[in-house]
Amino acid sequence: MAMVKKSISITNQQASWIRSQIATGHFGNESEVVRDLIRERQIQEQETPEEIAAIHTAPVQGEQSGFSGKTIDEIWEAARAAEKAKKHV
Repeated sequence: MAMVKKSISITNQQASWIRSQIATGHFGNESEVVRDLIRERQIQEQETPEEIAAIHTAPVQGEQSGFSGKTIDEIWEAARAAEKAKKHV
C-alpha cells in the first residue's frame, strides 16, 4: 500500500506516551503507533448504534444477573458450545 508522509503536532505528554508504546516492543516506530490508533478508530466508527448500546449495557446486565453457581469449567464449556453453535448457523 502506498504511504503518504504527514507532519503532525502533538503535546509532550502525547509524545511521551507514543515513546512508551514503542518501548513495550509492540511497535517499531512512531508511525506504527499512529497507524494502529487510526485503524482502531476506523473500526469503532463502523460499529452501529445498536452494537455500541449493547457494549455499554452488557456489563450492567452481567452485574444485575448476580453470582453464578457454575464452576469455571462449566462456564468455559457453555461458551465453547455457544461459539460452536454460531459457526454452524
